[in-house]
Amino acid sequence: MRLLITGGTGFVGRRLIERALAAGHEVMVISRDPERARRRLPHDVRIGDDATDFASSPPEAIVNLAGEPIADRRWSDPQKTRLIESRRHATRDVVALCEQLAQQGRAPRVLVSGSAMGFYGDQGDREVTEETPPHDEFAHRLCRAWEAEAVKAEAFGVRVACLRTGLVLDAGGGTLAKLMPAFKLGLGGRLGDGRQYMPWIHREDLVSAIEFLLAESSLSGAFNGSAPNPVTNAEFTRAMGRHLHRPTALCVPAPLLKLGLGEMSRLLLTGARMRPKRLQEAGFTFRYPTLDEALAAIVSR
Repeated sequence: MRLLITGGTGFVGRRLIERALAAGHEVMVISRDPERARRRLPHDVRIGDDATDFASSPPEAIVNLAGEPIADRRWSDPQKTRLIESRRHATRDVVALCEQLAQQGRAPRVLVSGSAMGFYGDQGDREVTEETPPHDEFAHRLCRAWEAEAVKAEAFGVRVACLRTGLVLDAGGGTLAKLMPAFKLGLGGRLGDGRQYMPWIHREDLVSAIEFLLAESSLSGAFNGSAPNPVTNAEFTRAMGRHLHRPTALCVPAPLLKLGLGEMSRLLLTGARMRPKRLQEAGFTFRYPTLDEALAAIVSR
């Protein structure tokens, strides 16, 4: 299979590429910085800076993971615009390629496009499936705009699946790269009252879910990309302490987070008890269904 990936140099994209190459697929990557991408990715990956670079050798499937990191800067109004437009722009380019190839009778079979748990906004402690109505806030509007661009590819005969991803856990990057140093020093602790839910997924399971959605021709629409056992921030904190054998008695008060981060503090102080209902109903099996299983595998590495 010829597979085109945007966001291929990211934490999830790199592992997806490794597994795709190992499976014998031809991999193409769109990068805003092709030279940097060539330094980071295997030599047999074809790299371009625009979707049209691959029109002469059309992809059979596309995975769209591109977008500016959501938590790298405080959410000023200009930054909010950048966050939304970085995702919309990358997705528009992919959809434009689908349109171009459809006109030639060579449209990709499937587009798996990234989204996030932020689609649902703050949901308190209610169970959240793909049918749960969202709470209208910035994170929801960002994800809604991202998904809306992706589904436009359906007009060109492309099956579209949007994967609403939780916190991605694995060694060497993602969420744990930011948390692990503090926890190893015994400085880890809950955020606010710790009752907010943190949907999470091991990186291997997330890549497997992407592969599953690429392969299963009957699957389209929204899918929750999170493990079937979400935990609260307090439960996550205690689990980290157990696996690292460190105390976790500290607490970062909610007012302090709000003062330091402004509206972006909602990423840390609110959440959704998100479950992967549609993936499980379709027959997907998680290798790491519980946080203890995931952390045991990660810490052992």
